[in-house]
Amino acid sequence: MNKTLQQLFSLKGKTALVTGGAGYLGTAMSETFAELGANLVIASRDRAKCEKKCEELVCQSGGSIKAIGLELDLLKKESAAELFTKIHKHFPAIDILVNNAWAGNKNSWESITDKDWEYDVDISLNSVFRITKAAFEDLKTTRGVILNVGSLYSHLAPDYRMYDGKEFANPPSYGAAKAGVIQFTKYLASFLSPHGIRVNAVSPGAFPHPPTQKHTAFMERLSAKNPLNRIGQPDDIKGAVALLCSDAGCYITGQDVHVDGGWGVW
Repeated sequence: MNKTLQQLFSLKGKTALVTGGAGYLGTAMSETFAELGANLVIASRDRAKCEKKCEELVCQSGGSIKAIGLELDLLKKESAAELFTKIHKHFPAIDILVNNAWAGNKNSWESITDKDWEYDVDISLNSVFRITKAAFEDLKTTRGVILNVGSLYSHLAPDYRMYDGKEFANPPSYGAAKAGVIQFTKYLASFLSPHGIRVNAVSPGAFPHPPTQKHTAFMERLSAKNPLNRIGQPDDIKGAVALLCSDAGCYITGQDVHVDGGWGVW
């Protein structure tokens, strides 16, 4: 029997782990899963923030989903394994892993140091390996889905003419690490396919945080870089997440979906 679109997009009975799921784009991703009926684990270094977001989502669902907030420090190698020990106290296994968490500093080529580079690569790329490795047994059991978050700058270089000094500069470490995430996505899509695990990426850009949006001149330069002539807003990411993490995308794997207003076509 053919499934309806509503059935294909439904995530009822599934459990999704979203790292950084209470952040700017992470919140939109967590909302997507809750709206599609999935249970949630939201994890980051700020456990209280994760717990608050979970309470909000459970309330908005009318209590139809379960959501828990947990602590996760991606810079600590043991933290990923510890996270799954905690998860299994609430859920037998996860069905969906979203590697979204990120934290970094602004740097220009002139200002970046070895320490900055190593930090950014560790948080943006090495952490994706650690969490995915820790989630592997769960995802084998559930024949699950992995969604990695790349970036516009994982496949394009920043236009130096847009940046004046360090304030809004995108560091070279960020794009290099995110490009690694895209290749890792393709590797996993190949080598995890025998276990029925689909692996894709979504590359957003540009989605500046609210404080940055107050700088009108910079926002105008960003908006003018893509055919839609605007920056991205959190809701703009939800459709791609829903497609790639549900049965609506069951024949899609190894792909990097660009949610960038068409930036890459110019």
